[in-house]
Amino acid sequence: MKFGQVPDPSLISFKLPVTHPKTFDVLQQTQNSETPFEVYVGCAKWNKNDLKGFYPKGVKDELTYYAMQFNSIELNATFYQSPSVNQVITWRDKVPTDFKFFPKIPQSISHYNRLQNVNETVLNFTNAIANFENKLGMSFLQMHENFKPKDVNRLADFLYQFPTQIPLAVEVRNEEWFADANIFNSFTNLLQQYNATNIIVDTAGRRDMLHMLLTTDTAFVRYVGANHPSDYDRLNDWIDLLVTWRKAGLNKLYFFIHQNIEVESPLLATHFIQRLNAAFGLHLRFPEKQLSLF
Repeated sequence: MKFGQVPDPSLISFKLPVTHPKTFDVLQQTQNSETPFEVYVGCAKWNKNDLKGFYPKGVKDELTYYAMQFNSIELNATFYQSPSVNQVITWRDKVPTDFKFFPKIPQSISHYNRLQNVNETVLNFTNAIANFENKLGMSFLQMHENFKPKDVNRLADFLYQFPTQIPLAVEVRNEEWFADANIFNSFTNLLQQYNATNIIVDTAGRRDMLHMLLTTDTAFVRYVGANHPSDYDRLNDWIDLLVTWRKAGLNKLYFFIHQNIEVESPLLATHFIQRLNAAFGLHLRFPEKQLSLF
């Protein structure tokens, strides 16, 4: 079973939890009513096999077409293999000036070596993605589900060594990080110390990862739909919450939509973008002809 997937989504309570009090403290410190709201919304992949039916017939370059429909991509491809400088430049030059990539740190760092003896590998990766230039959004580290708080010193060393020029978000998955308030507080303090963003995951089978605690002025949300009609209502609830966070001082929103069956991801992303545009007076692009493509 895929991470967070459940046999019957109708049995899950998808009500969003209350915002962690620490979030409002963080946002108050960075609040500036004159700061434009920076919002990027996208899918996890642009591969035609995953987004079957999204691309019109005759499209030869999937990334170029995708980037004309959305303003960002959660770049999962870099998790499986660290990109070369030339690959990054190729990707960069295929997309509009306002498009941003959010590359996932390679599994060789997070999963295989589990943050140990990875300084050279990290530098190779960050030196490569730096070539996205102004099209680099934020890199993110996703740890294996069995990476536990007992190894927090490895994470601390990683954050200490990670280049400060590259924005970073962190996702931990093991239940022990969330089950103990003291452990979770220490973890989020560590992220704050290094200005790293605490990723929020909204997925059916792991509601503990919907912790609602921000460590920077950025909300980095990874939303996993359940291929269920409730997916749209869940996104509507996020709009209401984000209005509150924006008033409290939220400056940046990075929101990426997944599905266990990815073909529906662009539909959900379009729905969410339309409602964001209406709620915040934004003009984020979305695939206006998308519904006729499915």
